[in-house]
Order: sequence, then structure tokens, then C-alpha cells
Amino acid sequence: MTKLIVAKSKFDCEHLLGQFLDESNFDTVIEHDTDCYLDSKSEQNIAFKFRKNFFSKLEQEQAYDGLRDAAVASQNRGLAAGPKGDKCGGREWVTEVQYRTLEFLSKIEPNNLGLEIRSDAERIRELYKNVNSTRGLVWLAQEVKEAEFNWDKWLTKLTKEKDLIKVIEEVNYVKDTFISDTTYANIVYSGIAGWFDRYPRIPYGRATSYTQNHYNKFKKSFPFLQSLDRGFSELLPTRHAAQREAANKIDSAFLIPKTVFTTITVNKTFRTAAHRDAGDFTEGLSNLLVLSNNGNYSGGYLILPEVRIAINVRPGDLLLVNNHEYIHGNTPIITHDEEAERISLVCYLREKMLELGSKEYEDHRYNYVESRRKDKSHPLQRKLWNGISPGMWEEQAWYDYLEVNGGREMVAKYHSEAYNKISTLEDLFG
Repeated sequence: MTKLIVAKSKFDCEHLLGQFLDESNFDTVIEHDTDCYLDSKSEQNIAFKFRKNFFSKLEQEQAYDGLRDAAVASQNRGLAAGPKGDKCGGREWVTEVQYRTLEFLSKIEPNNLGLEIRSDAERIRELYKNVNSTRGLVWLAQEVKEAEFNWDKWLTKLTKEKDLIKVIEEVNYVKDTFISDTTYANIVYSGIAGWFDRYPRIPYGRATSYTQNHYNKFKKSFPFLQSLDRGFSELLPTRHAAQREAANKIDSAFLIPKTVFTTITVNKTFRTAAHRDAGDFTEGLSNLLVLSNNGNYSGGYLILPEVRIAINVRPGDLLLVNNHEYIHGNTPIITHDEEAERISLVCYLREKMLELGSKEYEDHRYNYVESRRKDKSHPLQRKLWNGISPGMWEEQAWYDYLEVNGGREMVAKYHSEAYNKISTLEDLFG
């Protein structure tokens, strides 16, 4: 029999973000089949659906073999990685006081400049001196050492400056020279299988590196993931249908076969701190599952502090959970022998995958970037250049490349502006 919970409201737990959760954050532990909603029994209001022993032993074993190695040492899990240690490797964190001070200095008004800097810097220090930053920025150790940069001395000197332009120049210099562009978090074992959308440094849809390099291993997990899709469809048909409609708009080469999923986050014995997921399809739902080589561990309950509930998800269980609307995190994971592992999976459809073109089109984008990167005569060529530049996808050189390699129809489909320009000129000069 399935237990039904309808929560009347959500507790305010924003202050918990980035912090580890424990038994003080829940009142109830879910061990058996349960449905939980907020306010009313409607799929739109779903918090989670939990089913015990949903997957077969064979499906679990295949999925473990197929996905376990996708989890690698990572520093890009942000809030989920929990409160940061004193250092990030050998680098110092940019503290919340330092970050807030730089933000203030970049917007400072020119009146009583030196006095304003000094008094507001002191106010910021008092406000944030006990706040652990979750931003993940670090000071660049080599650059700081070479320039003998010292934050306190620099700030003291800046309080004597009377020229606003020089203050802003100094702030920008510090940001650009001594602080990382990349954000970091605590080192955890986490990775991604499946497919991923574009972002500025990789402006094309593609398989993740694990999928690209270990596809035969990855496909062992397909029966497990297809059973998951079936459970999703049966338990939440409206949300599954919405995700199926979205999946149908994506090239099937970017989907796990016979599922509505593009991407899987794989965590290995990783206790996540309080966070919300991002990037998954809003009208669908995330799915959280657990695998293990021997099950010889305890803990790892998934806590939803806003409804004061913890769920003991064990290998073979199915949890459909609204991860992007509900704050969630784990209790400590305790392994009881040296070999024991707890592999957790979050399976979802990445919403930005809907912005991709066909697999063929995305491959042409990749090949174009590579052709530029390898072209020693390219005017933008420099050491370690990645082949990417602002505005490159609106340039005639890209349109010409795509027409030669993909055909005029592909250019017209994805870049109608390329031929609109030509038509306008033809009309003008007739």
C-alpha cells in the first residue's frame, strides 16, 4: 500500500543552501512506497514518488558497470559540494568579505572617496566576516606571488585614493589579474554521462567525454534507464508526456535510446550539501536512483528540509523527485568496508538541449571550431587559442563553411539571415 503525504506548506530553508543537512532537518524517514505532494494531490504539485525494489538485480548490475566510472574527481559541483575547506588545493579562496568589497568598489560614488572606501570596507568586513562564501572563486597563486600582492595592504592604499577612475581601474586590475575565471568547489567524485548542450567555451552539442570514450560500457546501463523511463511514465504520466514532447524535438542521437533522458549525473560516495538542481526540463522531473557494488554502507538519506522529510533510497529503489524546486541534500554516507561504494544517479533532460540543431549540424559546428583552432594562418591564431571568437556564428566565413559541408538547405534552416543578406543586395542592385 502506498502512503500519501500532502504537505500544507514549505518551510523557509534558504539559509541552509550550501550547508550539510542532518537529522535536525527532518522529522520523518520514508522507507516504503510513498507519494508526497504540496497543497493538493496533483502532478503539478508533486514533491516526490518513491517505490521500493523497482529495478531487477541484473538491471542494477549492468547500470553499475556502465556508469560507475563516469564519476571522477571534480571541483565544479558548487553548492552541492558543501562548505569549503581552508584552501582549494594550494590556492586561497576569495572570501565573502573580499568578494563583497570588490563589488562595492566597482559601484562606489565619488563623494568623499577615501572616507567612503574606508568606512564601507569596515562595514562589509563586519557584516560578512563569519560568512563562508559559496562562490568558488580562488586567488591565482602564481600571479599573486609574482606581484607580491597583499589584499590588506592593497585595500589600505586604496582608501587614500581620491580619483574614482583610478579606483575602478585598480579594482578591475585585481579582478582580471589575480582572481580565477573558473569557479571551484570541494573535490568530490562526480561526472556526467550522456549528452550536453552548448556553452561559450564549447559552442556545440556533443557527447560527454565519458560517453564519447566509453560508449560500449555506457550502453550497458540502457536496460536500467529504460525501466526508469517506464516507471516515470506509469507514475507521473502527465509530466512524462511533457518531457516526451520535448524529447521529440531533440535529435534522437542526443537521447538515451527509448527514454526521455539526455543526461545523467553520476556521484560516487558523494554526500551532497543542500542545493537545488538546475538545467533540467522544468515541466518534467528529475529521477534519483542509487547503485552499489555490495550495498555495504549506511546513511545517505535524501533530505527535503522544506517538508521535513528524509528518504532512505537504497539500491533498486526508484525516486521521482522535484529536485529543481525543492532544496535537498544527504545525510553522511558511511561505508562498512574498503570496497563499498554508493553510486547515485540523477537522470534528466537538459532543457538547453532544445536549442540544439541536428546531430549533423552540431558536428559541423565542432569541425568548424577545430578547423579554426588548427589553422596556423588564421588572423586570430595565438598560443592555446581554442578556435572560438565573439560573433563567429554570424560571420560569412561560417555560412560559407556550412554551405560547403552541410548544404544550402542546412544554412537556410539554421541561419536564414545568411541568405536574407544576399537577397537584400540582389534586390538593391537587381
